[in-house]
Amino acid sequence: MSVAKVSEISVTSSKSFEDAIQQGIARSVKTLRNVKGAWVKEQHVRCDEGKIVEYQVNMMVTFIIDD
Repeated sequence: MSVAKVSEISVTSSKSFEDAIQQGIARSVKTLRNVKGAWVKEQHVRCDEGKIVEYQVNMMVTFIIDD
């Protein structure tokens, strides 16, 4: 039997939501072992003068706890 844990992270990107997600997963695996997936909980954009300047995702990263 394996036990999983979930950690919530927030990531921003000036490019896109997809880039923010990729950055979040890449950063997560540097600290967490056995990352198995993620769920994007929220998406936000920041605007300046009517243009999107930043994309933000809040995501739940799932990883398996070592025995």
